[in-house]
Amino acid sequence: MSSANSRRNWYRGQGLWRHVPAEDWKNWGWQLKNRITTEEEVERYFTLSPEEKKGCYFANKKLALAITPYFFNLIDFDDKDCPIRRQVIPRIEEMETSPEEMLDPCGEDDHMPVPGLVHRYPDRVLFLVTDRCAAYCRYCTRSRLVSNSQGYDFHPEFEQGIRYIESHPEIRDVLLSGGDPLLLADRKLDYLLGRLRAIDHLEFIRIGSRIPIFLPQRITPELCDIFRKHEPIWMSIHANHPKECTFEVKEACDRLSRAGVPLGNQSVLLRGVNDNVDTMKDLVHRLLQMRVRPYYLYQCDLITGSAHLRADVLKGLEIIENLRGHTSGYAIPQFVIDAPGGGGKVPINPEYVKEINDGEIVIRNYEGKTFNYSRQVGGVKPGGTEQVPEEAPVGRVMD
Repeated sequence: MSSANSRRNWYRGQGLWRHVPAEDWKNWGWQLKNRITTEEEVERYFTLSPEEKKGCYFANKKLALAITPYFFNLIDFDDKDCPIRRQVIPRIEEMETSPEEMLDPCGEDDHMPVPGLVHRYPDRVLFLVTDRCAAYCRYCTRSRLVSNSQGYDFHPEFEQGIRYIESHPEIRDVLLSGGDPLLLADRKLDYLLGRLRAIDHLEFIRIGSRIPIFLPQRITPELCDIFRKHEPIWMSIHANHPKECTFEVKEACDRLSRAGVPLGNQSVLLRGVNDNVDTMKDLVHRLLQMRVRPYYLYQCDLITGSAHLRADVLKGLEIIENLRGHTSGYAIPQFVIDAPGGGGKVPINPEYVKEINDGEIVIRNYEGKTFNYSRQVGGVKPGGTEQVPEEAPVGRVMD
């Protein structure tokens, strides 16, 4: 383990809010009430660049500005290219739309049989249960919907969504997302999970959330009791940079793990944030220390105003190529592109297959060395007949 990844060096403490009583700091309601939401509040602590000032001015026309005090502490105020700052401080580039960009890049609205429920894959659905987040990522795929800055007027319809799932027995898997489902009150989340768990054909309930990263104080014993009650609940969290893996996040993940919640992580490949091998390696190593399995590395979706944050697809391939063989297999996420227009997730991998012929497959390893692996099974070529030697050895019959 590198010294930087030693848990002794992970961020901890109240930082700028060290004067606040610990009881308040640990209260997720206090964190939400005291979010940084305006240019003036940001500039109490550091000077915004001209591009950031303009971005803050237009934020409420595109995607609201909101950062929890906890996460705001992670910004390096002296670094204009700080990877935390790039993710949560608006920039004027968000108001620019490149030709390839779309308002709904994943085609969710076209696969929404009832409001808030996306049924794109045969056996699973995406259930959007809120339009609010604890903090807002500037590359958000659902910026048309989240924070309601663009007038999307999204109102989740729990009962319609539940009735749809109940009436479609082919659905075995539901993913709760939004916005962030963990912003729902305990009572509402308990009710929703209970209704879903009562559906006989529903096997798999997942939650996608960035709350453990933005607001680890939300992971309370009471919330964990709800997850135990409706187990198993699977959760994908969302960390993009090793600085986001703090002591408080580890504690939150520990509570979730001990409540029986399997954890995976979904990262988005972002220019100037994590588009290099060393940063991604440090991130996945920290995740494993928190019992979190790196699951997906997403190519940034073609959402309007994201060009300044989108990295080249080849960077993602380079990262996967340089993780393979140089770290634990558990640490390597699957690099995927969500195909524009609703095509679903497509895995993108470095090319390890050099050739396939009738008798063998030619492969290369992480060092570039080439190996031949026979396709024959018991002397039989694929689709062919058994290859029997002229003088076959006499077999021995076992007693």
